[in-house]
Amino acid sequence: MAIPSNFTQSVLHQGASEEKGENARLASFVGAMAIADLVKSTLGPKGMDKILQSLSRGREVTVTNDGATILKSVYVENPAAKVLVDISKTQDDEVGDGTTSVVVLAGELLREAEQLVNQKIHPMVIIAGYREAAEASRARLLEIARDNKDDAAKFREDLLNIARTTLSSKILTQEKNHFAELAVDAVLRLKGSTNLDAIQIIKKPGGTIKDSFLDEGFILDKKIGVGQPKCIENAKILVANTAMDTDKVKIYGARVRVDSMTKVADIEAAEKEKMREKCEKIVAHGINCFVNRQLIYNFPEQLFADAGVMAIEHADFDGIERLALVTGGEITSTFDDPANVKLGQCAVIEEMMIGEDRMIHFSGCALNEACTIVLRGASHHVLDEAERSLHDALCVLSQTVQDSRVIYGGGWAEMQMARVVDELGARTPGKKSLAMQAFARALRQIPTIICDNAGLDSAEIVSQMRAAHAADPASATAGVDVVTGGVGDMQQLGIFEAFKVKHAALLSATEAAEMILRVDDIIRAAPRQREGM
Repeated sequence: MAIPSNFTQSVLHQGASEEKGENARLASFVGAMAIADLVKSTLGPKGMDKILQSLSRGREVTVTNDGATILKSVYVENPAAKVLVDISKTQDDEVGDGTTSVVVLAGELLREAEQLVNQKIHPMVIIAGYREAAEASRARLLEIARDNKDDAAKFREDLLNIARTTLSSKILTQEKNHFAELAVDAVLRLKGSTNLDAIQIIKKPGGTIKDSFLDEGFILDKKIGVGQPKCIENAKILVANTAMDTDKVKIYGARVRVDSMTKVADIEAAEKEKMREKCEKIVAHGINCFVNRQLIYNFPEQLFADAGVMAIEHADFDGIERLALVTGGEITSTFDDPANVKLGQCAVIEEMMIGEDRMIHFSGCALNEACTIVLRGASHHVLDEAERSLHDALCVLSQTVQDSRVIYGGGWAEMQMARVVDELGARTPGKKSLAMQAFARALRQIPTIICDNAGLDSAEIVSQMRAAHAADPASATAGVDVVTGGVGDMQQLGIFEAFKVKHAALLSATEAAEMILRVDDIIRAAPRQREGM
């Protein structure tokens, strides 16, 4: 029995549409390549920034060259484009950097695959070739990685080089040495942990980016209450989230009717007494500092001042969670059982000035890893981008402390992998070899784009690098030097990248390209209509 040509339309619900075969594949390739082209110009030390303007009421403006931030902010309809947005987000969550590289590599793999599909090579043959090429690349990456974990001085130098390389493509590039030192000192305090909660970043407009500094301790963006001690040593801190207004009748719609003013005075006196009891219970914990998530009103503030307790009100939720973590305390809401309350501790609490603002500084915290990076800069936009840049560096460094392998940057790793894949392709019979050569070309696009973004002659530089790597594969250190505008020695220049970033980018990009290559049908189902509409 012959199947009618409109078979799909007769089966699917009215309003659904379908794209098959070539059309579906073309739609996938075009969407993915458009996303890759969007972020391509941000790659490398001379990459350009994007202005993202929100269309919501505030019309917020973000100036950034961070791939993950750009793709997170852009709303895409194309399903293949969404796959690339997802891999950039995964790369950001997993290792913190390489978000642009992973999307650009996936886009280049698909650009090459499109040409092979046009030559009537089946997508499954391309996928098989890509898989073998990715495995060869991964094996080469493992061979060329270096590990200096046993030598503390060399390992610190590796970390500084990785931080400089990561920051060189960001807004902090002018002060990358200063910020590399800040980031490495902060991460080494974590003693191998990847939990960055102990590193607090405070942004204060004013001054220049160069005025940013690392403070060993915790800074809370609050002021000390009126008439309270401005400095406390050997602090016992109670971190709380409790209401410190007079306990009014909090039943919705409740009304209290009295027949004389003395009754009103009695109610106020009872409320005051209730608050006095609460404050006495809090002071009975043997504390000299009380930090509350909610407001502390005048009367309890006066009671705390009389008892010689420093009271800090309305600490922001992030701040209070972090404060509890770094001082070793727990957030408390009830005070009837002092034995079960865990107090925080630190050596000194004092007031400090940053720019025009007063803040509270906690030093000698129970969690010794705690530190605060204070960022200064011309405007909120600069500070936001500086924070994103520094966060990338901190993420990469914390991952490198765990997996201490490093490789050279500047397109060196891609040239090494491309050479191995080319050799494998030359030895492989059949159409798979064409896919392997395409994979090698896609890898070589990374140094090509770095050159193009710096306004250099990419064809000349990449061919020189290719010749250098072919002549001496074991000890070649040739990579793109955007400062002199030619081929440079990556070891002398100190351009290093974390192995984990490159490894994750290679595997994620290959998997994403493979997933999009498999598509041969796009079905858009119409939403189900409500009954009776």
